[in-house]
Amino acid sequence: MNETASIVSKVWSFCNTLRDDGVGYGDYLEQLTYLIFLKMADEYSQPPHNRTVNIPAEYNWQSLKSKRGAKLEVHYVTLLRELGNKPGMLGQIFTKAQNKIQDPAKLYRLIDMVNETEWVTMGSDVKGNIYESLLERNAEDTKSGAGQYFTPRALIKAMVECVRPEPNKSIADPACGTGGFFLAAYDFLVATHQIDKTQKAFLKHETFYGNEIVAGTRRLALMNMFLHNIGEIDGDSMVSPNDALVADSGKRFDYVLANPPFGKKSSMSFTNDEGEQEKDELTYNRQDFWATTSNKQLNFVQHIRTMLKTSGRAAVVVPDNVLFEGGAGETVRKKLLETHRVAYYFAPAHGYFLRQRREGERAVLRQSCGQQRTVDERSLVLRLPYQYPSYAEKETVAL
Repeated sequence: MNETASIVSKVWSFCNTLRDDGVGYGDYLEQLTYLIFLKMADEYSQPPHNRTVNIPAEYNWQSLKSKRGAKLEVHYVTLLRELGNKPGMLGQIFTKAQNKIQDPAKLYRLIDMVNETEWVTMGSDVKGNIYESLLERNAEDTKSGAGQYFTPRALIKAMVECVRPEPNKSIADPACGTGGFFLAAYDFLVATHQIDKTQKAFLKHETFYGNEIVAGTRRLALMNMFLHNIGEIDGDSMVSPNDALVADSGKRFDYVLANPPFGKKSSMSFTNDEGEQEKDELTYNRQDFWATTSNKQLNFVQHIRTMLKTSGRAAVVVPDNVLFEGGAGETVRKKLLETHRVAYYFAPAHGYFLRQRREGERAVLRQSCGQQRTVDERSLVLRLPYQYPSYAEKETVAL
């Protein structure tokens, strides 16, 4: 058993113990995130690193290790609350953090287990793979609902290979979930290019930018990226908590890779004058949008078009209704084809998104290797049913 599998097995076996106390996979993964981050911050503060990590001494890793019993539980709750008020990545990791392990003895055992591993000296590929394995296991738990934020990695890899990002260029995801597209793009860049020192710095600090409005998912994305050597423990957050659809941020990117949320239209509930509950569909009124609609997927397609630089490329997962519905959908499609080059669409085999049970999804890709290619053993097939002329230099592969 290799190092990654051994640690994952040990970490996950303790999760099964906690399940008897009502701690689910997602709750357990969040507690691990807090503790591993604190342990790594402690390691960075020690020789030979001697870095300032901006964690007050009264809330650092050593403060947790020194307490047991009820005092440990009270201190842990206070620590989570206080660190959530800090700026940068630290504050985003601990935003809305809560203790879900009510048994102090088991909390101490978990702290002790995390303390046994030297996380900073461990290769980024090893600790990154450990965390990715935990995320995947969590996504497989249908009760947690975490699968909606976890795009199958084989599909992500195929989309990244089709877009083929290059060094010193920016990559964005307006609904980044747990950061899967960023990690796949990072791996692709490292594997296919001889990255020099300057390019490494750009890749670590300036390449990636995302949005994720769900605090729990955002913290998982940040930790996932950090463990893969993206960002700094004392740096700014690369993932914004803002709703990407509300307004154009003004930022433009070379590549956009995304699997935006879709399914139900955005709406809010309210009580009318008669005391009855009603729903009102939410729309985004933006000057840069071709159509005003409450349809999330259409709004994301329009927003991604805005995000791209003139020579930008995008690969986006969309449901079938974006390809075929009338009304606002037809308007968006026509405008997209008039002003952009739409190259290929990619059809995952039926049932590919097993945990999400999404029917007829389409990931739209740019591919230069012919009209049909098997991507992996589950028969993901790239098809080219149409070819459109290029009306502009901007190349949006979004439908």
